[in-house]
Amino acid sequence: MIRIDQIWLATEPMDMRAGPDTALARVVQVFGEAQPHTAYLFTNKRGNRMKVLIHDGLGIWLCARRLHKGKFHWLDRVHGKQAILDETQLQVLVQGLPWRHMGPINRL
Repeated sequence: MIRIDQIWLATEPMDMRAGPDTALARVVQVFGEAQPHTAYLFTNKRGNRMKVLIHDGLGIWLCARRLHKGKFHWLDRVHGKQAILDETQLQVLVQGLPWRHMGPINRL
């Protein structure tokens, strides 16, 4: 339904009260611009909530996920401001499982 060619992860937390416009502004701040067919992942400070902004080429989609137990295995700021994930790493990440050993982490 929605084509995603690249998956970008931001290492700095975002306020989960952010709506689509605020999330898009954060994408521009962290990644420079919102590229078509790209997903941008953010977490909160506690690491138990995630927001994903997806640019589908026509507009944006904003999705949210919350873990009731545990937290998402996120990269920290030591790894830079952003990283690129592959599809397998994303699938494991959204389930709340360790994903960093699923393949190389492309840091930018």
